[in-house]
Amino acid sequence: MIKFNLSNFTIDAAGPGEPARRTITGTALPYDTFATVADGTRVSFAPGSLPTTGKMPKLFMYHDSTQPVGLVTERLDTAEGMMFTAKISNTRAGDEALVLAADGVLDSVSVGVNPTNFKYDDSGDMIVFAADWVELSLVPTPAFSGATITQVAASAPDEEAEEEVTEPETENEETPMEIQAASAEVVIPTQPIFATVKREFAMPSAAEMLAAMHIGGDTWHNVNDAFKQAQRRQSTALQAAAGDILSSDTPGLLNQNVLGSLFQDLNFVRPVVSAFGARAMPGTPSKTFIRPTITTHTSAAEQTTELTAASATTMVIASNVVTKKTVAGQVTLSVQDIDFTDPAALQLVLNDLAGEVLIKTDDIAADALVAGKTASGSTWTVTANDPSSLISALYDAAREITEDSNYFPTHLCVSPDVWEKLGSQLDGSKRPILGYTTNGVLGQNSIGRVGGLGYNQMDVMGLSLVVDNNFASGTMLVCYAPGFEIFESGPSLMTFDDASKLGKTFSLHQYFATFVAKSSFIQGIVIA
Repeated sequence: MIKFNLSNFTIDAAGPGEPARRTITGTALPYDTFATVADGTRVSFAPGSLPTTGKMPKLFMYHDSTQPVGLVTERLDTAEGMMFTAKISNTRAGDEALVLAADGVLDSVSVGVNPTNFKYDDSGDMIVFAADWVELSLVPTPAFSGATITQVAASAPDEEAEEEVTEPETENEETPMEIQAASAEVVIPTQPIFATVKREFAMPSAAEMLAAMHIGGDTWHNVNDAFKQAQRRQSTALQAAAGDILSSDTPGLLNQNVLGSLFQDLNFVRPVVSAFGARAMPGTPSKTFIRPTITTHTSAAEQTTELTAASATTMVIASNVVTKKTVAGQVTLSVQDIDFTDPAALQLVLNDLAGEVLIKTDDIAADALVAGKTASGSTWTVTANDPSSLISALYDAAREITEDSNYFPTHLCVSPDVWEKLGSQLDGSKRPILGYTTNGVLGQNSIGRVGGLGYNQMDVMGLSLVVDNNFASGTMLVCYAPGFEIFESGPSLMTFDDASKLGKTFSLHQYFATFVAKSSFIQGIVIA
């Protein structure tokens, strides 16, 4: 949940004969203003992003749901921000809230929201277009400067009610608290002490469970018993839908079983996207955008004789349509899986989902690169102890690029099986022609290096080597990188609550597009 704090207010008390009032009025959230939330993210809310209908947000103290003091009764959406009026409950906690507000101790409000539609701009800042307004809290520290609580209205009840509270007098009776206002004296009577709700047991972490087990005796017995009671209180007979993630699907994350961090067996890398680079997706609200390229250049030629016509060729610019692809994934977790796991299953699952989106975008880029290639006619006939065919094929493909543009190739893109063939290629003396660095020394016989069996500092005859398992077997491409363009937006996370199943669905998506600016800049080599 995102929480924002606002500051400043004035007191407007009811005068003599006026009905009792216990309200706070002001600006809940300014629009188009950035603020930094707890995790360091800068967030701004677009106009109309907060709802004015539906369930009324509750009013808390310090974002503590065990300290409710009222309810937001009015919401007015303006161009500058969301205005509100909140009614303070006629309880002891409500009286204390009004006194603290009047004294200037709690001179701010803070909004608690759950964003449902948002995006990240090029600077990584979050812009929210829609959100569920969950609660409003009285807090002492503001986040937005200039946003104000414009009014605190508080007054005493009628005389009969006051007499009922103050009679009979006893030695233990507390003195009523008073708020002084310019127009009239405002008295908030002391209320009887109400029974408080017992706080819910906080689930211990894995370290705390192990520490209690080590101490033993009553300590372990009490912690274990409280843990079991909390499990029974939060269990439900409702069953999640098929395919949803339950706590039984992640037993390695439950507190009593965790002895180390989660093992990760998949490397979330994007070799093609990283090598060629990605541009920001155009922000136009359309499914396609235009990428112009020159299909016919102007010309220049030697003038044969004086006053003869100069060479003249009309430049032709093509209007290429690029279509945005949507890459998305979703997962549903039970509240038990969110609450009972440590390390938190929620963060681990979301990290895995984000990684899968990354891998899929790289797969799209790899397929588009292969589909956009030009067959150079070059063939590498793999021959033991004879690299001549490899060198000939590489130069032939490079020549095709240079003859067409005067540019030189920058990358050699291969599938893992081709990378194996490159590393295994020997010369006549059975020495690797693509050597590897040992203690900073590279073999003199080498025409490049493949980083040994790792993936660092790999090049072949000056070309950066890109190994990607998203390439089909036998793929070998010589490329000039500017001829292939990649566009992508930042990922966007959406959440949906399913109260009937006690579950929460998380959906992650981003827009991705590729464009082959010049196919002759991608030369394919056939391997025989």
